[in-house]
Amino acid sequence: MTDLPLTGVRVVDVTDGLGESCGRFLADLGADVVRVERPGGSASRRTQPIESGISIPFALNNANKRIVDLDLDADRGRFLELVAGADILVETSPIGLPSGTGLDAADLLAGHPGLVVLSISGFGQTGPYRDWAATESVIYAMSGVLSRSGEPGREPLLPPAGLVEQSIGVHAAWSALLAYYDRLRTGTGQLVDISAFETVTHGFDPGFGVQGSAAAGRREDFPRGRPDAANFYPVLRCADGQVRICLLAKRQWRAMFAWLGEPEEFADPAFDTIPARFAAADRLHPLIEELFADRTRDELVAEGAARGIPIGGVLRPSEVLANDHFAVAGTLVDAEIAPGVQARIPSGYVTIDGRRAGFRHRAQPIDDADAWSDASRTGAGAREQSEAGTHPFAGLRVLDLGVVVFGAELGRQFADHGADVIKVENRDFPDGLRQSKRKDALSPSVAWGHRNRRSLGINLRTEEGRKLFRQLAADADVVLANFKPGTLDSMGIGYEELRRINPRIIVSDGSAFGSTGPWNTRLGYGPLVRAACGVSALWRYSDSDTGLSDGSTVYPDHIGGQVAAVAVLAALISRLTHGRGAEIEVAQADTALVALGGQLARESLAPGSVSAVGNTDPFAAPAGVFPCAGDDEWCVVTVRHDQDWRNLTRIIGRDDLADDDRFRLAARRIENRDEVDKVLIEWLAERTPTEAMTALQEAGVPAGAMVRLPELLIDPHLTARDAYTQLEHPRLPAPLPTAVRVARFTSIPDAPLRPAPLPGADTHEIAVELLGLDEAEYRSLVAGGVLQPLKESEP
Repeated sequence: MTDLPLTGVRVVDVTDGLGESCGRFLADLGADVVRVERPGGSASRRTQPIESGISIPFALNNANKRIVDLDLDADRGRFLELVAGADILVETSPIGLPSGTGLDAADLLAGHPGLVVLSISGFGQTGPYRDWAATESVIYAMSGVLSRSGEPGREPLLPPAGLVEQSIGVHAAWSALLAYYDRLRTGTGQLVDISAFETVTHGFDPGFGVQGSAAAGRREDFPRGRPDAANFYPVLRCADGQVRICLLAKRQWRAMFAWLGEPEEFADPAFDTIPARFAAADRLHPLIEELFADRTRDELVAEGAARGIPIGGVLRPSEVLANDHFAVAGTLVDAEIAPGVQARIPSGYVTIDGRRAGFRHRAQPIDDADAWSDASRTGAGAREQSEAGTHPFAGLRVLDLGVVVFGAELGRQFADHGADVIKVENRDFPDGLRQSKRKDALSPSVAWGHRNRRSLGINLRTEEGRKLFRQLAADADVVLANFKPGTLDSMGIGYEELRRINPRIIVSDGSAFGSTGPWNTRLGYGPLVRAACGVSALWRYSDSDTGLSDGSTVYPDHIGGQVAAVAVLAALISRLTHGRGAEIEVAQADTALVALGGQLARESLAPGSVSAVGNTDPFAAPAGVFPCAGDDEWCVVTVRHDQDWRNLTRIIGRDDLADDDRFRLAARRIENRDEVDKVLIEWLAERTPTEAMTALQEAGVPAGAMVRLPELLIDPHLTARDAYTQLEHPRLPAPLPTAVRVARFTSIPDAPLRPAPLPGADTHEIAVELLGLDEAEYRSLVAGGVLQPLKESEP
């Protein structure tokens, strides 16, 4: 593939605030993205941090775009001409472009029936919160993330800035391309309604969705307090800092046991299980820390790799910027992000056919709204072959070798929208998600993550098994995997071999740190990746606090899988024109670093400026997590600007403070943070989080109650938008709450809820229907251990 996959796709971007990174991702993949700004510039141009006179988030979120200034009232005709030449319109007006002006979605779709209109807002186009204001911290609180973040007995802790924006941008890019792909097959555009609230609730690290392997050691009764997450993915001191260790699989624990000298205290086979090790963490972890005390991070990572034990160093942002691996891999690049401003930034998410789909140029102003040229329209045209209202991927076949959270999330995107996704698995090396506390039960993560698939039990460690896989690949569209780099090639089923068989094949291969650079062979799970990328170092109460508070999440696994899904979908769109497949590589590290891009760029411009700030917003006050009436009850409040402050003083009955010289201006409020916080805390102390949130939001002040996971299921807004339904499975003791969508489409139906297959459940069907085996051949391959049908005793 010489061009990037979205070359020829035209996007009009009318975003301002959360969701701007959607257009950036589409532009990275080759789309021609023209951003429309109103006179005076977007509010996001003033988003902190500002260094060297430019907003770093604005510069990064709008790289690779072209920008035109248009007054949507005075220049409406020019805007409509621009839209008429576009394929996708992305906008972030609170409830869409203004109705009655000819600019709202209904009017635009009526005039341009092939247009995809993607509307991104804080809470969506419908529901009781639709007019509320959203910030990253508000979304964290209301989505259930905040209630699981922080140390037991302390206040809940906000994650680092940037992670919410990334989640919204990636899911919005997927939704836009899914609707565009649907248009290519039906000829019909549609409106897509995407809510930041639901995106993070369902897509960041969902409480009712695929969980990491450590979930096997967690309580299932939703305790009110924050979990003792230090035991999930423990961080231990070493000679030059800290490392994180992930002991999940039995073989990893046995290797650690041997490294410890096989202490009798832990010789019981019961410690082969995650719950037993969790229960003994107060004795086990100090023993490991003692072993690590005189070794450096790099020595421990290397020794862990040699022994098969996943270990990762905890790096600060300054160390990330200086890291050789990220430079060699092309993850971090030195670039001009504004005129005369050079910074070290993350390039982008993915590599396609050996080419990084990332930063090419800073945002470029253009003079004329007549931005489209005939030469730019080289993408796929409409292919009206299917009826609107059907699943977009009907007829596609996906061979899914993916494992754990990343693999489950990636494959599910295609299974939920109609593809025949065949999970290829070997019972001798089961997917980590298949672990369950009860031997006769199915893991909830499998039920959530593997729904709508079929399962083929096959031993790819045999030549016969690999031959059968290649036979399946000859007629498949996509292969998904996330193993150590080089694994597929070593098995004879890598991209070069598969494209020789099938030139149209698209292969997506994910890993922790990518296939190039000194860390390319490092073992990695999400918790290790984010530790090595600076996320963990910033996800704590302060730089002087040795404890980390990110242990309850597997970030960036879910988002990394979604990033890969976007890239695969872009390649499918490109294939409609060129007929060629593609090789896609996604490193989870790149996903984490893009999210921290603003902070990394700031640190490169002003060394020493980035540190863990806890719940303090260095650019606003009052802003943070505040106690409310009740036990361990909290509300996030963000006063963004002076108008928010005036609104707040009115609602709390303190109009006298609106023009108080200590508080009237943002800079003075920050200087007097303790005093201004005290005013708000006194008011909140007499109100529940929900009461406070509702009153503040109705006054226009961003606020969000800290919601615990069970409360999501009865949240009035999520209920009004049918955000949850019930997922049933014969091997589950009770139905599971589950989401069937993140975005709402006017034409694309919700996902079906076919139960996840048991291991090998569809082996016979696939062998006969797709491989053409007769019964004798099938029985012979089963007897030889090449094919593995379902064992009724397996969960």
